[in-house]
Amino acid sequence: MTPFARKKQQLYLVLSGIFVVNALLAEIIGVKIFSVDALMGLPGNLTAGVLIWPVVFVTTDIINEYFGRAGVLRISYLTVGLILYSFVVILATTHLPPAAFWLDVNKTDAAGRPFNIDFAYQSIFRQGLGIIAGSITAFLIGQVLDATVFQAIRRLTGGRYVWLRATGSTLVSQLVDSFVVLYVAFYLFGNWSFEQVLSVANTNYWYKFAAAILLTPVIYLAHFLIDRYLGQEETVELQQEAAADVSV
Repeated sequence: MTPFARKKQQLYLVLSGIFVVNALLAEIIGVKIFSVDALMGLPGNLTAGVLIWPVVFVTTDIINEYFGRAGVLRISYLTVGLILYSFVVILATTHLPPAAFWLDVNKTDAAGRPFNIDFAYQSIFRQGLGIIAGSITAFLIGQVLDATVFQAIRRLTGGRYVWLRATGSTLVSQLVDSFVVLYVAFYLFGNWSFEQVLSVANTNYWYKFAAAILLTPVIYLAHFLIDRYLGQEETVELQQEAAADVSV
């Protein structure tokens, strides 16, 4: 293996690791809905998972830049498989009989009120089953859209304007993702009204919109660091392959 091929492989592995970890974390913590008003004095509510989702779509754009649409979809399909595996394991653990001493030492909360820790465990993790159905559906649709729009803008601009293809692809894909995930997870599989879905989806999307704009410098910094790591000539070669949608 040549030094460039080794660096290329290592880069893909690092970016994929960042992508997978944050996507999985977003799925697990997405069961919590928090008040933006109570936190920052702004109207609306957000799912906790949306807080780290910008890391996923920034990583998506970086992978797309250097490894093309094929590179993005490869890691996206792998991530879906790993998320499904994780939730099968989590679901199985909710059916394990709890140890008596575990229930006993946790039978009251900090205020001395009766507390069933096994019920709490099941309540939290089984909520994720509806979210997993919605988020995987939205995730796949969003990733295909993001990767496709990114490359389309790249071709239209002749490879210029990194910020435009990164931000533009994110804004289009997340418009769909923000609605689909909540509609499937909390409307079809949950107990939300359609108005609640629209309200939270609207807040989620504008948060992602703002994050996409604010994280633009991160994309340029990542480009700078990766270009230095790979070398200028090798970077141009890799980006040309990515633009042609060549597999890793």
